[in-house]
Amino acid sequence: MSKLNTIPKVSFNHANTAFYPSLKQSVETYFRSNNLKKTGNWKLYIKTIILVPAATGIYISLLAFSMPVGLSLFLCALLGFLIACIGFNVMHDACHDSYSSKKWVNGVLSLTMNAMGSCAFFWKQKHNIIHHTYTNIEGADDDIAQTKYLRQSPTQKWLPIHRYQHIYLTVAYSLMVFMWLGVNDFKKYFAKKINRTPLQPMSLGEHITFWVSKLLYVLFYILIPVYFVGWLPWLIGYVTMGIVIGVVLSYTFQLAHAVEGPEFEWVGIDDKKIESEWAVHQVRTTANFAPKNKIVSWFIGGLNYQIEHHLFPRISHIHYPKISGIIREHCQRYGLPYHSFPTVMQAISSHLRTMKHLGQKTYKPEYSN
Repeated sequence: MSKLNTIPKVSFNHANTAFYPSLKQSVETYFRSNNLKKTGNWKLYIKTIILVPAATGIYISLLAFSMPVGLSLFLCALLGFLIACIGFNVMHDACHDSYSSKKWVNGVLSLTMNAMGSCAFFWKQKHNIIHHTYTNIEGADDDIAQTKYLRQSPTQKWLPIHRYQHIYLTVAYSLMVFMWLGVNDFKKYFAKKINRTPLQPMSLGEHITFWVSKLLYVLFYILIPVYFVGWLPWLIGYVTMGIVIGVVLSYTFQLAHAVEGPEFEWVGIDDKKIESEWAVHQVRTTANFAPKNKIVSWFIGGLNYQIEHHLFPRISHIHYPKISGIIREHCQRYGLPYHSFPTVMQAISSHLRTMKHLGQKTYKPEYSN
């Protein structure tokens, strides 16, 4: 078999690991000394109790009541925002098995991904395994390879249109959810792989769950709304909701890796060894934003603490503000960067600058390999 048909192996240098064992011990001590579980608690459960009924109530209101166009569009946008927040807070923790110490609870709540039209089975492999292992490694991290019209790494093939990507990227992000649910999920299903990585075999139950979820999505997000409000109002409302979901999801995740500071790696057809331990790689390729903004943290499920999340994905996000000090101190001790932007706007500005630089054909940052 030629190398073009094989998947390159990416490994990390664990010959002299010191950072992560020390950090892990300190974090373990924190939870043990405070008698805390690493999974969610009442703070997370309250979010679920607020977000899920709020989204459900808006959905029903849009179908049941006649209201001005402006109010309807606002509620459609708000519904999109709440759906994204459910993904950040409920689905994300559940898929990482950090929502609850009970496996069945995580399993049930991870299906909120299916309720939003996608597939938790795919997400766990794409996000939990591929992205969290090969963060910012172009050719391995599928988050970098989602569309050829956005150049998210210095080693990606350059196209002339990339010169303007910092201008049109918000439009591209607004289309993300439509491509994800309507195209990419089916490509993964029938190709049985995510980018170049084969999917784990799906059981009969997982096949059934995939198709039932897609049919229910069509029923609840298309057929029922069309029946109650008509085709044109549904289309306008659906597009509004999808645009908000796409923009909120995309910016939240892009601010963690496609900003100034985090490094990039790449892998081609040959095996590659990263010259650092896995945890050091996570620190060097990830950034936080608005860590002191409790409102932002509440709505986006602590994903503004991406460094903490990438180092400890099985710890619920409600604990990230507390353990961030431990992680920052260890980064200083071991001479590692701790990328963090004080505000959302500063992070967005950095993302736009980064995408503008990546749009230049000759751009080569000092930290790329």
